Amino acid sequence: MSPAATAAPRPRAARPDSPAPLAGFTVAVTAARRADELAALLRRKGAAVVCAPALRIVPLSDDRRLADVSRALAEHPADVVVATTGIGFRGWIEACETWGQAAPLLAAIGASRVLARGPKAKGAIRAAGLTEEWSPPSESSSEVLDYLLDGGVAGLRVAVQLHGEPLPDFCAALRLAGAEVIEVPVYRWTVPEDVDALDRLIDAVAAGQVDAVTFTSAPAAAGLLERAARTGGAGPLERALRGDVLAMCVGPVTAAPLMDRDIPTVWPVRARIGALVKHLAEELPERSPALAAAGHRVRLRGQAAVVDGELRPLSPALMRVLRVLARRPGRVCPRADLLPALGADADAHAVETAVARLRSGLGAPRIIQTVVKRGYRLALDTADCPPEER
Repeated sequence: MSPAATAAPRPRAARPDSPAPLAGFTVAVTAARRADELAALLRRKGAAVVCAPALRIVPLSDDRRLADVSRALAEHPADVVVATTGIGFRGWIEACETWGQAAPLLAAIGASRVLARGPKAKGAIRAAGLTEEWSPPSESSSEVLDYLLDGGVAGLRVAVQLHGEPLPDFCAALRLAGAEVIEVPVYRWTVPEDVDALDRLIDAVAAGQVDAVTFTSAPAAAGLLERAARTGGAGPLERALRGDVLAMCVGPVTAAPLMDRDIPTVWPVRARIGALVKHLAEELPERSPALAAAGHRVRLRGQAAVVDGELRPLSPALMRVLRVLARRPGRVCPRADLLPALGADADAHAVETAVARLRSGLGAPRIIQTVVKRGYRLALDTADCPPEER
């Protein structure tokens, strides 16, 4: 046979592309603002997203107290104005525009020393044509307070734009140091319109149906905890957040209500939604170790397993069975230990059926090994298998 007639070698099967970093995970969004943007970023990373706002922002554009405070500041400018949030500062100016007070208020603020708690507040200040004196890199109210106290506030009038809830410690510390504090209540947080969605989310987190919960504001974190306490679900929710469910916050200020309840939290270096999603996409897949089983690499995700880089979606029941086996990889798991994963009515036949379906779902039946008269185990490669199970 001539060289031209020689059959070309068959191409090797292409290795499947690695799954998206959040594919197989369910992530909750508790934000009231920019929830759609956050959800879209998470879906772009492959996540299944559950949206349930933990609060509702109520603007006070028709609030007489805000109008009176704004008029008083326009007539008698404060020595210092503290902007705590971008949305709050913008809302303040927009409300004053409806009353025809924006120009005199901006002129008065321009004569004051202006402090911004973070970059969003700084951006709103500059968008209004003003310039801030200082802003802390940590975006922390406590650092703003330290800056003011270090410089001395005795005899000064300090206007503090509140960010949805009172800042009693912040304002009290300024008053104790001799300042006259003017609180500016631009908007407030209240319960969300759809509390049923929030209740369903609390139940889902407690049941382990959510892999991570995202928080972009401290009031949202506090709102979730408060709603759970009001409905009797605080215990299961907090146990889940201290266990397998990751609490991902945009920054340490947002994390404070959770940390007060001894709930572990994670946040990115930069307090941005994009950075939050990027950090979550790095953190969540690494929480489950990779296992070498029957010549395959296996890693568990929320509702899927990744086998040799290929995402293998599984039903909740099959994932529960796989997780039981993965808790003690390489060790025999008796059939009786798998029954709870399949429900109260499950029997030995249901276990056999579930294991058969799981083997098929993984696409590699040898990953799960039957140990005659004893049960099942993940067939760890010999070097990783406990000696007594080899």
